Amino acid sequence: MKPVRALAALLLTVVKLGAAIPVVTESKIRSLSMSDLKQQLSNLDDELNQLSSLSLLSGIGSVGYRSQTHKSPTVTEWVQIDLDKEASIDQIVLVPALWRDTKSGFRADGFPRKFKILAGTAGDTVGKVVASFGCTTQLLPRIAPVVVSCPGTVASWVRVETMEMSPRAWDGKYILQLSEILIFNGEDNIALRSPVHSSSPAEGARAPGWNTRYLVDGFLPYLMDAAQGQQSVAFVSQLGIGDHPSLSIDLGESLPLDRIHFHTTDLSDTVPQAMPDNFGVPRKMVLEGANHPDFSDAVQLMEYHVKSIYDTGPIIMRRFPVTSCRYVRLIAVEPFINSMDGASGTQIGAAEIELFSAGHNVALGRAAQGHFTADRPERSFSALTDGRNLYGKILTVKDWMNELSRRHDLETERPLIAMELDRRYASQKTNLNQLAWLTALLSAGIVFIILFGRNIRMRHVAGIRERLAADLHDELGANLHTIGLLSDLAAGARESSEESDTLYRRIRSETERSGIAVRHCSDMLSAKGLFTDLLSDMQRASNRIMAKLEHEISIDGEEHIKTLSPRTRADLFLFYKECLVNITRHSGATKYMTELKATAENIHLKICDNGRGLDSSDKGGVPPSLKRRAKLLGAKVTVENPPAGGTCIELNLRTRKWGFTQHRRP
Repeated sequence: MKPVRALAALLLTVVKLGAAIPVVTESKIRSLSMSDLKQQLSNLDDELNQLSSLSLLSGIGSVGYRSQTHKSPTVTEWVQIDLDKEASIDQIVLVPALWRDTKSGFRADGFPRKFKILAGTAGDTVGKVVASFGCTTQLLPRIAPVVVSCPGTVASWVRVETMEMSPRAWDGKYILQLSEILIFNGEDNIALRSPVHSSSPAEGARAPGWNTRYLVDGFLPYLMDAAQGQQSVAFVSQLGIGDHPSLSIDLGESLPLDRIHFHTTDLSDTVPQAMPDNFGVPRKMVLEGANHPDFSDAVQLMEYHVKSIYDTGPIIMRRFPVTSCRYVRLIAVEPFINSMDGASGTQIGAAEIELFSAGHNVALGRAAQGHFTADRPERSFSALTDGRNLYGKILTVKDWMNELSRRHDLETERPLIAMELDRRYASQKTNLNQLAWLTALLSAGIVFIILFGRNIRMRHVAGIRERLAADLHDELGANLHTIGLLSDLAAGARESSEESDTLYRRIRSETERSGIAVRHCSDMLSAKGLFTDLLSDMQRASNRIMAKLEHEISIDGEEHIKTLSPRTRADLFLFYKECLVNITRHSGATKYMTELKATAENIHLKICDNGRGLDSSDKGGVPPSLKRRAKLLGAKVTVENPPAGGTCIELNLRTRKWGFTQHRRP
């Protein structure tokens, strides 16, 4: 949670000289984890629900200060507030002048792009910079106040000076505009109704809502709309309460008072309003303080006089010299006259009356009374001191400004966090879709591998069966055929005992070889005495199988033959043996010829006889047993009848394929 707390603290920080108010950047947000972003968004929403809303004032009233217009943004304009005495300052608040944009809604108008705030004491005309903003792109757009902290600053004057102005919305001319400047010493706005000087006169003649005095009149472009507390309906008196009606409050004890906030009657929230802005506000009223309940020792604390429509607003704030008193009386010297809807008569109304002593509202919860009754039962005198208005709890002006500024910061940050979360959710969704596709592909791959593996195993089993059948056929068939031939020869050689003995020994040898082949029928390569030497085996097979047929055998490239794998040599031998058996069985030949040529890339075996050749129906056909053996070898076999007669069988085996060696001993 440390990154979240650090991010929240960052928004509250106000950097002083040479820096702007820091905001959370996209890179900072992107550095947070998904859980931190969710937690930050949740914390942000929780905090927003506890902050005042930016409810804007309607109707007619003073706007603020407007300088002369310029063609260049770099012309220096300034406004300076002279305090009545040297004081400690901890916070300065700049409230922007607002403009209703037809496309984007309300926005700050004429708020400087680059500016600095200076403070100084009497006799110091230069002062020192307490805050400087080199670029307000982090501040704008906004309608909320800008809060600048400057604890420990002691000054008797404060100046806001532009380094670069922004263009006015409706004509694009460069100008300095501000609605209000508040300077706080604790909870007290010491800038209220102080003298104001400026580098250029305000455009009061052509625009009466703009004047230097309106910069510190306490009238803000907002309604106090706190998120806390229950609603309270404002007090409104009955109609016709006399020429000098008054309201009094008993504070319970004598307290030093220095300020009053008169909250005017909350107007109807309908559009348009059903009541005028100054409803219930006396044209002239006097605030008196006393320590005797009959006000025999009354002292005038403050006088308020409405000279124009710009002298009233939602909260009428007035400061006065510190005076100790217990009883306070507000006298309507010139009460409001209600002449609406055919009725006519004096009337007074207020949402709250706050009396301050050392920054605290000491009228809160105290009993208020008058010599008249309320307009209706729900509009009681207690509403004047219950600390609530139509929206909820009444805040101190300082807390109110800070909450509005904080809301702006959070509402600026929230879309960035939400956008980053949306981006990450979209990325997760994409990754999840890709994972789903990958899972499907992997599942299909697994099924394919299983089926492919099963097919390979089945082919392997079929190959084993085929090789087993081929080996038994080619080895045992040839041996049995040889035994038969030797038996025939032995029967014809009865008169020669020596020749008979030789034939019987050969029969015995073939019988033993056949027995070995049978015992190792699953893997004849493991049988000792079989396929030990290809060339010798071929010579012996010729002598055994072909009996007394005349034959020639020539071998070229013996060194390459020795490098062949045992399986290849065995298959070559069995192929050769099957060819000899076919010659003795079917050809009727009297002689044959064997030619074996071996190179590093190829084995060529050719067997020719002078027999009757193939029948016309079998011309060009390869006996199945030879096809099978050639397939096991991976070789090509052809059979043809030469013009001179007989049959020629040719086997071509490539021992080197695709750039690497095959059929070679590993």
